[in-house]
Amino acid sequence: MDYVLLTDSSCDLPDELAKKYDIGVLPMEYEMDGKNYKYFLDAREMSLEVFYSKLKSGIYATTTQINYDTYIKYFEEYLKQGKDILYICISLGLSGSYNTCKIAVDELKTKYPDRKICLIDACCDSAGQGYLVYKAGEKYKEGYTLEQLRDFVERYKTRCCHWFVVEDLDHLKRGGRISAITATFGKALQIRPMLSVDSDGKLVTVGKIRGANKVYEEFIKKLNRDGEDNKNQTVFIAHADNKEGAQMLAEMVKPLVKEVVVCSIGPVIGAHVGCGMLAMLFTGKRNITM
Repeated sequence: MDYVLLTDSSCDLPDELAKKYDIGVLPMEYEMDGKNYKYFLDAREMSLEVFYSKLKSGIYATTTQINYDTYIKYFEEYLKQGKDILYICISLGLSGSYNTCKIAVDELKTKYPDRKICLIDACCDSAGQGYLVYKAGEKYKEGYTLEQLRDFVERYKTRCCHWFVVEDLDHLKRGGRISAITATFGKALQIRPMLSVDSDGKLVTVGKIRGANKVYEEFIKKLNRDGEDNKNQTVFIAHADNKEGAQMLAEMVKPLVKEVVVCSIGPVIGAHVGCGMLAMLFTGKRNITM
């Protein structure tokens, strides 16, 4: 191929799929317990088991945007080889990284006028971004040109359905997404917020679910209501240190679809949602209502 398909590690795509589809992944950084780490999809610098164990012990993590110099250095590795670039970036609605990336891309277009650099806002993050990148990877392997793949991704991201249920209300409270009172009563009543993303890629709280069993019912309801050609599609199920919940949901979804891929949510997103989150991503009609 005369171009490369790239993204960042907020996508939480399984490492084996990134390798299978030749997707380059720029690691993002986080800080925990006074140390800085890069998050690669294989979690080589800190395993996810250790990361979530630290969260449970009360050690918080913070994340940072990808800086200008990092983008310049990363992209130039390919541009110097005569490669064009298609980069799917974490949502502008959730991170300032996109704006920084755009500045870097504009600079590099001036420096390398013969090269094409296509920057796409994923309008989501985490496994939603990973799902979009996975779909792009399939077309990339089929031999789509850069322009064809750009157009495909821009169309397809409007058909990606994102559903998340968060269990750790303390992390949402800490991030300012819910009040301390809501978090306290939510935990007492076993209420879990269900979230999605709007057309700008911003997180929105769609409703509240009371009781663990209702969570699975709501996911299946969304898939049946909004899914497109379910028997022939791949569904992603992602979790933040909730393997049991993810496997339970996967077993419920498998009879309804062609394939289920279970993904782990890494530190870039895990730092903000805490332990226990479940997510489901599929192709269909975007409908962010309960």
